[in-house]
Amino acid sequence: MNAPADALVVRDMTVARGGVPVLAGLSFRLDPGRVLILRGPNGSGKTTLLRTLAGLQPAMAGTMSQPAEAIAYGAHADGLKAVLTVEENLRFWASVYGTDAVEAAISGFNLTGLRSRAAGNLSAGQKRRLGLARLLVTGRPIWLLDEPTVSLDTASVALFADAVRAHVAAGGSALIATHIDLGLEAEVFDVTPYKAQAATDPAAGGSFDEAFL
Repeated sequence: MNAPADALVVRDMTVARGGVPVLAGLSFRLDPGRVLILRGPNGSGKTTLLRTLAGLQPAMAGTMSQPAEAIAYGAHADGLKAVLTVEENLRFWASVYGTDAVEAAISGFNLTGLRSRAAGNLSAGQKRRLGLARLLVTGRPIWLLDEPTVSLDTASVALFADAVRAHVAAGGSALIATHIDLGLEAEVFDVTPYKAQAATDPAAGGSFDEAFL
């Protein structure tokens, strides 16, 4: 399968949590300009998959076509420096990624009135908006997002959806684990059929507790 240089192609991947395989045989493709919604029950391995694709942990097997340097990962934690202001947080991350998109990030997530407020003094929803605004200063084409709308009100969810639309319209792509309808034009990839079988061979160390998976 020949893919564009900026497509994310995953082939026959196995990912693990705590050394135990949770998903196996994963294969999918995310092309530029597309959104893929990641679905599956709680505990099914969606976060483990995203962390593996982001380069935070190794895959047990399989390959992916893009290096971690092409990926911006948005996790459950907002990753903010509490003593810095909203603007200072974004300028810090812009300096890390070598971009100058701070003003676009502030306006895109309706942070103009908060730009001088310390991140530690923001509400949970405001912190989430600031955490998501960091995506806009990364300059990276592939967004991996784990339940990005937690703590957001309806208006802020709409801001986030608009940011994703603009990102893919510019040729980027997004893989989003979410249980809500974001109103995006997107395909769905359900990880449920890829649940790894628990090891039961005593020679392999005995059986694993299904609850852990």
